[in-house]
Amino acid sequence: MSAVPTSAVPTSAVPTLLVLDADPPPRLGRLTGRATVVRTDGAGLAARLPEADALLVWDLTSRAVRAAWPGGGPRPRWVHTASAGVDHLMCPELTASDTVVTNARGVFDEPVAEYVAALVLAMAKDLPGTWELQRRREWRHREGLRVAGTRAVVVGSGPVGRAVARRLKALGVATAVVGRVPRTGVHGPDDLDRLLARADWVIAAAPLTERTHGMFDLRRFGVMQPSARFVNVGRGQLVVEDALVHALERRWIAGAALDVLATEPLPADSPLWQVPGLLLSPHMSGDTVGRREELGAQFVELFELWAAGRPLRNVVDKRRGYVPGP
Repeated sequence: MSAVPTSAVPTSAVPTLLVLDADPPPRLGRLTGRATVVRTDGAGLAARLPEADALLVWDLTSRAVRAAWPGGGPRPRWVHTASAGVDHLMCPELTASDTVVTNARGVFDEPVAEYVAALVLAMAKDLPGTWELQRRREWRHREGLRVAGTRAVVVGSGPVGRAVARRLKALGVATAVVGRVPRTGVHGPDDLDRLLARADWVIAAAPLTERTHGMFDLRRFGVMQPSARFVNVGRGQLVVEDALVHALERRWIAGAALDVLATEPLPADSPLWQVPGLLLSPHMSGDTVGRREELGAQFVELFELWAAGRPLRNVVDKRRGYVPGP
């Protein structure tokens, strides 16, 4: 847990909370009388920033903060995003400022892990093929893969990566985790290629940073064995998509699933829709019924800590681009 800098503590009795909104909006009834809530869209954000003590980024598809933050005038002393990733926020000016940034760490871990487990089972048992054959009314017997006893490597040792590893281990998959630095139970980057060469399942669950951008490129897909399947639930920019297409079309690997892509929404004319062996989903691995209520409740709890000048949870290391921790 990181202490809140003095500049992050509200100076007025009723601070102004600016919400970069999305539909449906967050439920902030518990803050009635405790904050002046001002709502805006991306177009109005720059004009509103100077009047705000805190900013809640509820619209997770918007890049408005990166565009508006470098402007003139005061800036909020605290920014919270209702997402695990913070790359849609960060710009040099925000990184260099004394503004505290927090994220929604803890909300998405288990849902993403369940989604990864579902993808692994779906690919092992060829459920997409079964659905397609049913659609065509074609009876064709096949043999599925046994998941227990296979090997996986999870790239990303944060809460999401660790939750994914636990789920895979529960399925009987021997799972290794790779993080930024080696520590007990976590391999360092120097071990990645060796682990990739033996893995049946490669799961990307890392944050987007300068180190991880484009880390899954043509060379990395070439390291993987032909029976390997690749899953990305981290950030789209972790993957060089042309390299993945090349690997799938030439059967360097057996299949892949992308829940995050470099361009979202994916255009209808994107060639990715037609790549053999590729499952696509619209950035939904962590999105479950009730998540908005959970995200709103988490923010209110953080607001209460912030308003009282107490240490905040989920404080992002702005230069690293994620919340440090075990």
